[in-house]
Amino acid sequence: MYTVEPITDFERPELRPYRTLRWDATHRALNLFVAEGEKVVRRLLETDFEILSMLMPPKWLKVLAPKLEARPETIRVFVAEKPLLETLTGFTMYQGLLAVARIPPPKPLEELVAASARPRLWVALEGLSNAENVGVAVRNSAAFGVQAIVVGETCSSPWLRRAVRTSMGTIFRMPVVESVRLTHTLRELQAHGIRCVAAHPRPEARRLSQADLRGDCCLVFGSEGSGLSEAVVAVCDEAVAIPMAGDVDSLNVGSATAVFLYEACRQRGRV
Repeated sequence: MYTVEPITDFERPELRPYRTLRWDATHRALNLFVAEGEKVVRRLLETDFEILSMLMPPKWLKVLAPKLEARPETIRVFVAEKPLLETLTGFTMYQGLLAVARIPPPKPLEELVAASARPRLWVALEGLSNAENVGVAVRNSAAFGVQAIVVGETCSSPWLRRAVRTSMGTIFRMPVVESVRLTHTLRELQAHGIRCVAAHPRPEARRLSQADLRGDCCLVFGSEGSGLSEAVVAVCDEAVAIPMAGDVDSLNVGSATAVFLYEACRQRGRV
């Protein structure tokens, strides 16, 4: 169900989440996230997440009407012309389609582990400050069948607007554990029989092709600049590196997650 409300400015209180698109901390404090773009919003409409409102040019209303009518809640749809929407974002909007929804409540780690089919494949992230890198890691994880993602305390949230957009909405189907202390969470996974493998190019690291990723494991990735912290590496069962030629000593975390996850799936006979 939905209601339609044409607008000519953004001064109304209920439009505040759209006025604060660049204020990610404000959205997190309210337990909200913003979905942006046609594919992402369509995928959001297919979930059971609580959608509070949407903002779009009139042309999208007819296109999305069937999905809106099928929703159990009443969504307030604010309609505005594209030039007005661009004053909100500060840049040219190709599609001009936005939605505000509530971040789903987290599930206990034990419940997620129990729900994961074996051999389990998880991903953990530490120190990623760029929301788009987080979104790419989420999208890669979804593409290769990762069952859950652990986000460390020094990592950007996967619910930031740019992360949600870059994930292309795959975050809606990906269970997330937002860890208060990553080292403790990794130890919890180990207690459940899940090996923690650090993607870390240190001298003693095993080459990726030599690592055994066929059993239950969590692949742990850090930022391109500083990599994983020593504390996290120390907790992991082993360090594994992608061999590279020349003077290149690291890959962007998006590329690294894709390479590691492909190798894990190859060893498991999935590709």
